[in-house]
Amino acid sequence: MAKLKVFDMAGKEVSTVELSDAVFGIEPNKVVMHAAVVAYLANQRQGTQSTKTRSEVSGGGKKPYRQKGTGRARQGSTRAPQWTHGGVALGPKPRDYRMSMNKKVRRLAMLSALSAKVAAGELVIVDKIEMNEYKTKTMVAMLGALGADRKPMIVMPEKNEYVVKSAANIAGCKTALCNTFSVYDILNCGKCVMSLDAVKKIEEVYA
Repeated sequence: MAKLKVFDMAGKEVSTVELSDAVFGIEPNKVVMHAAVVAYLANQRQGTQSTKTRSEVSGGGKKPYRQKGTGRARQGSTRAPQWTHGGVALGPKPRDYRMSMNKKVRRLAMLSALSAKVAAGELVIVDKIEMNEYKTKTMVAMLGALGADRKPMIVMPEKNEYVVKSAANIAGCKTALCNTFSVYDILNCGKCVMSLDAVKKIEEVYA
């Protein structure tokens, strides 16, 4: 089992914790993680883009000029794609980009991402992440003391409005609950700062 140091919000080491190998110590599967990220990003797309074809553009009912004798190419409508203000040929239409993944595959991707973070030394565990006032300065000081001031993600067991809003003004900083973050969130952050209770909850769910 991997052993990690546990820090307080001042960056001082207070204890150590043994992480479950079943959750934080597996061999990361890069193919599955890639599939999970692709599916996540695809599912964020609204798919509402739309263009008008020549039949949907207003006007163009009259033939612009006679068929023969002008020396120009024959034209039947001023709303054909080659005309200014004409319709769009083969343009995008509203569609659903959603991709689904099997439950076992999603689970493996999550375990792979968590294990990859531990292997890279980018998981920081804090005994408690608590605040009783809105103070960005306090949050910046905590992240600086933990060496997680570049694109961090703070993971909590339950929502703390003071923590969420104090971190909201920090560039690149993201807050998440231990049951709402995604594989993309884990891989996209610099360092993952988790409270000890969040680690225990994740192990309860995935171990």
